[in-house]
Amino acid sequence: MIKYQHILVVVDPVAEVQAALHRAVSVAALEEDAIVTLFLPIYDFSYEMTSMLSSDERDEMREGVLQGREEWLKTLLRPYADSKIRFELKVVWHSRPFEAIIQQVQTGHHDLVVKSTHKHALIQSFIFTPTDWHLLRKCPCPVLLVKEQDWPMGGNVLAAVNCCSDDKAQEALNNRIIHESAEVARLLSATLHLVNAYPITPVNMALELPDFDPHAYNAAVKKHHERALYEYAVRFDLESSSLHLDEGLAEEVIPRCADDINASLVILGSVGRTGLSAALLGNTAEYVIDKLHCDVLVLRPDV
Repeated sequence: MIKYQHILVVVDPVAEVQAALHRAVSVAALEEDAIVTLFLPIYDFSYEMTSMLSSDERDEMREGVLQGREEWLKTLLRPYADSKIRFELKVVWHSRPFEAIIQQVQTGHHDLVVKSTHKHALIQSFIFTPTDWHLLRKCPCPVLLVKEQDWPMGGNVLAAVNCCSDDKAQEALNNRIIHESAEVARLLSATLHLVNAYPITPVNMALELPDFDPHAYNAAVKKHHERALYEYAVRFDLESSSLHLDEGLAEEVIPRCADDINASLVILGSVGRTGLSAALLGNTAEYVIDKLHCDVLVLRPDV
């Protein structure tokens, strides 16, 4: 049974509505003895460049800024004054927000990060990797990216899996995704659905192989994925009506299925990237997030 009891909320310093805090409180309310930590990394380069001040004076100015932002965080908690949830506040001076978040996850032993997100401009996503993307690749615990839609009790939770990979790590990730999705669905009295995308028949195969039958190939691939998806359904005691299999790219199939069933939450895995590919490319999870209208919970493989 999963437990999200040490929840880290990344506060948006410019947002009028703190959707991540609202969602974190909703998640914490489903558990007993949950702790919600409001986390705010801040940095102002001008304080580092003030040559007229001594090092001690700069430290005092930074401390004053941190205390001021902590007082502001307290005002965010006023609507939850009657809540039984335990709240903690943490403001840090750090120039790279995603590094500050990951450091806090490690030192605070958090089991869930909750952060608001928004659609990234294509050119921005391609050149400048947003904090969200860094978290998906590096955060050691699950990341819940919050949009605007609420979580109704009795709604639908959609788990996205990659059924036919021969990779043992992918199979383990599939099992983890379905297991955690089932537990979240239970907490929300929701129906759990599984979605899997299978690949389109490669055009070059039909051109290069004269005897190649694309219809027969497509039917065989679909059957293979159907069988694998059904095996997961049997293993996790899911109804066949909650299985969704569609041809195409995962980043197209998953959002379409989420819209079709009016999912309040999509749960998927992220493999992470390093090096040049991390700088230039997002993975499937990142492309899916921009196309979803609901929240998304992202899990990484157990290390």
